[in-house]
Amino acid sequence: MYSTIVVGTDGSETAAEAVAVAADLARRTGATLHLVKAYQQSAGAMAVPVAGVAASDSGMGNALLAQDAEDVLADTAKTLDGISVERHAGSGAAADVLVSLAEQLHADLIVVGSKGMNRRILGSVPNSVAHSAPCAVLIVKTT
Repeated sequence: MYSTIVVGTDGSETAAEAVAVAADLARRTGATLHLVKAYQQSAGAMAVPVAGVAASDSGMGNALLAQDAEDVLADTAKTLDGISVERHAGSGAAADVLVSLAEQLHADLIVVGSKGMNRRILGSVPNSVAHSAPCAVLIVKTT
């Protein structure tokens, strides 16, 4: 039924619920699970504290954001046994990163948590993904 499942995580407990559902589906269907963590790069130079002194950021802040994303993915992947897992850190809005990767991979399913769905604002990740995904979307009710 599914061969490629994309799931977003930010390392939170609610995201872990969505990852657990996606992992269960991957286990049952033999699908590859693609863990995704998006991060927003800083626009332009910013002051970054280095050894207690503010220094101009020459990309160091963005490198730290990317490394943090990789760390979250590695920690999450450690909890997933018995399935094929690939990790993807991407710069940009979470919904855009998820949808773009799903398009690239020709994914069968995107799994996201419901966090943000109860707010009546533009830009919730599950809402944006549901409206722009190239495949089926499973929105996991999270607490």
